[in-house]
Formats: sequence, C-alpha cells, structure tokens
Amino acid sequence: MKRVLSSLVLLAMLFGLVAFQCSSTELTSAKLYIQQKNLKKAKEALLKEVKKNPKSDEGYYLLGFVLGEEGDYQGMVENYNKSLSISKKFEKKINESKLYHWANAFNKGVNYFNQSVKAATPDSMKDMLSRSIEQFERAVLLEPDSLDSYLNLAYAYINYGDMDSAIKTAEKLKDKSGSAKSYKLLGDLYSRKGAEFKNKFETEGNKADSVKAMEYFNKAVSVLEEGRKKYPEDPDILLQLSNAYIAAKKIDVAKDAFKAGVEKEPNNKFYRFGYGTLLLGANEFEEATKQLEKAYQLDPNDERALYNLAIAYVKWGAKLQEKAAQEEKEDDTGYKEKFQKALPYLEKYVELHPDDGVVWDLLGRVYANLGMLDKSEEAFKKADQYK
Repeated sequence: MKRVLSSLVLLAMLFGLVAFQCSSTELTSAKLYIQQKNLKKAKEALLKEVKKNPKSDEGYYLLGFVLGEEGDYQGMVENYNKSLSISKKFEKKINESKLYHWANAFNKGVNYFNQSVKAATPDSMKDMLSRSIEQFERAVLLEPDSLDSYLNLAYAYINYGDMDSAIKTAEKLKDKSGSAKSYKLLGDLYSRKGAEFKNKFETEGNKADSVKAMEYFNKAVSVLEEGRKKYPEDPDILLQLSNAYIAAKKIDVAKDAFKAGVEKEPNNKFYRFGYGTLLLGANEFEEATKQLEKAYQLDPNDERALYNLAIAYVKWGAKLQEKAAQEEKEDDTGYKEKFQKALPYLEKYVELHPDDGVVWDLLGRVYANLGMLDKSEEAFKKADQYK
C-alpha cells in the first residue's frame, strides 16, 4: 500500500513551575532538578514524594512530566492519571503535555513511514516501518481518541506485513469513529485475510484453512453490510461488498439485495454498478452489461463503471470465443461483436489512465482479435513501457 502520510504542525511545550510555597522538601528539590534538567535526581525525589504522600496530585503530575521527558510514555500516562484521580488541579498542564508528546510521536511516525516508502532495500524498509509503528502506538497511547493515529498505525502494520495487528487496529478505528473510511479499511483487511487462507488451502489442501477463509470473507460481508446501511451511496463500500459476497459464495443473496435496490431506485448509479459488478462476477454477462451501461449513462465520469463495463464485454467475448473453439465452429465470429463493444470503453479508459500497462495489454489483445494489427502492436508497446 504505497502512500505518503501528512505530518502535523509541531507543538511547543513550556514547563511552568508552580510556586514553591507550601511544597514538601521532595517537591521543592524535584522542581529545582527539573530546572537543571537533572531528570534522574528529579525522579528520585518524586518517587520519595509519592511514596510519602500517596495523595500528592502535584507529585504524580511532576513524575509523569519527568517520565515523559525520558521517553517512558506509559509511565507518564499512568502518573498523569493518578494525579487526575486525586484532583483536576493540573489537568490543563497534563493535557498540554500529552498533546505535545502525541504530536511529536505522530510526526515521527509519519516521517518514518514516508522514509520506508523510499527505502532502497527491504531491510531498511522494514526498519523504518518498525520505527513508524512504535511511534504511532505511542500516539494512540497518548491520545486514544485520535482517529488519524489509528488509521496511520493500521497502514504501517499493513506495509510491514502484520495483517493481524492491522485488523485489530482497524477494528478499534471502526468502533471509535464509525466513518466510511473505517468500514472500507476493515472490510478490505478481512477480505485480504480471507484470500490468504484461501490461497494457503489451494496450495496445501488443509481444510481448516478453507474454513478460516470463509470465516474472514463472512466477516467482510458483515462489516460492509453495516457500512452500507450507514453510507448507502458510497461506491467503494458497495464495490467491496459485492466482491465480498462473491468471495463468501453468497452471490444469490447479494444479487437479490442489489436487484431490490435497483428496482426501488432505478436511477441510483451505485445500485446499478453494484448489481452489474455482482453479475459480472457470476459470469452473467448480458445482464451485467445492461446494468453497467446504465450506471455509466447515469454518470459518464464514473471510471469504475467504465472499467467494469469494458471488462464485462471482454470476458463475454472471450467466453464466446472459447465456446466456438470447443465446438470447432471456425466460422462463428460472434465474439468479435463483444470485443468491438468493449473497444470504445477500453480506449476511453487508457485516455484517462495512459500509464496503465495492464489495460494497454488487454487493449492490444482486443485489437489483435479484431484484426487491427497496427493498433495492436502499438498498444503492446505501451503495455511494455508502463508495466
């Protein structure tokens, strides 16, 4: 998942000492040590203070501050929470301190992530991602309500290859935010995990892997159905849901759901697109092309509908071509009609995405089947250039 994350504006934090009056000897000493940046001595004095006075809200606050300066963020948060459980006297300073350290951790996480994208070797990429994960985990600890921290942590785990941790992080993000982005991310991760187990089953033949694959595909269906209810017009959720239905072998259920949507709202491009995509996955090409053409007519700027419509005609033509070959009907060239219908959609797509080598290759094959050899050769050159 190649992407570049954005940093925050770095916050500045000033440590303001409260007056020394009425302070214990340990607190007074600790404040002086902090001013002198002698954190070791300050911590020793503060540990004595909180042991001697378990209700010292200021002692726990200062101890949290010192631990934060040392990089012990878990200890910092624990002591800040102890201070706040005693009184709210230092709440403003605690919030400012946590926000400062959160911004530092978040920005470092972003920088390490972006360095990993540019890394020259797999080892250096892994190293940068490991550091990024560490910083985003700190950011989550410091500001548990920061949704961007969870999102970036999930991306870092994905790039690192730790899908289980990515899923756990995405689950927390979905529960906290309920955003469309969180549903799409979690649905995608469940589908990826299901595909991993499916590939493993197909390679090794262990039935337990097949069961696991279906478990994750069904999780994808469940979370994306929930997302569709909240965001019925989000095309990405609909597309992912249709793919998840296919993977979970629930095509009939999916078709009924999307067909009902089309019948209820015939001019809803999202339902048309989702229904057409499902039918394409089920190799029901005639009805698939009808739905996808309608979706494209409703929105000629919808590149997903454009692409899937082209693919539907190509697959339909290939199916007819294969059937003719099997039946040894050399004079049956009906498949060319479907390739011809695919042509303007493919050409339009490469106009919009001139560096898509895969589609150039597909276009070259269609040209070749239609006897357009010069254009075919040119398309294959483009495919080689951009692959």
